[in-house]
Amino acid sequence: MQTIAELGYVHASFAQIAKRANLSSTGLISYHFASKKELDWAVVQEIYDRLTQHMTKAMAGITHPHTALVAYIEGLIGFMKTEPFALRAMIDIVMHGGFDYDADSEREAVSPISGILRWGQAEGIFRDFDIQVMATTIQRSLDGIPLAQSTNPNLDLDTYARELVELFTLATQKRD
Repeated sequence: MQTIAELGYVHASFAQIAKRANLSSTGLISYHFASKKELDWAVVQEIYDRLTQHMTKAMAGITHPHTALVAYIEGLIGFMKTEPFALRAMIDIVMHGGFDYDADSEREAVSPISGILRWGQAEGIFRDFDIQVMATTIQRSLDGIPLAQSTNPNLDLDTYARELVELFTLATQKRD
């Protein structure tokens, strides 16, 4: 994960991973993974599992749509703070074809935020807007942070969280 995040997907070969893990050869890696694609899938699955655990805790006990929107944004950015290499590695894997990202993957990626937005509209808390457009916009705003971090390792994630919460609060709120 860290090798992919730091060196980039293209340069994260078995040899580089072995070197950074202080392994004498790539044999141990290739023993467990028949191909780079298989390793990529294992990395993506590990990141997804960690992210799911983190977000489950972040979203626990929430009973209001706006609170859920805030918790989602802050929770995902919080994951970036505690697991700084995870999402950067996942995005790099997806962008370079190490993981097949298709229409089902996209639906799954925006599903949690879509559910929050649908809930907020049903409760009359959020204004009428296209859920797919808003969910994709929110998710891509969050997905872009690891890319920004790759060029600015001192990126202030607390400021990002504050600004995105404000931006999407204003974008979703019902107007009089």
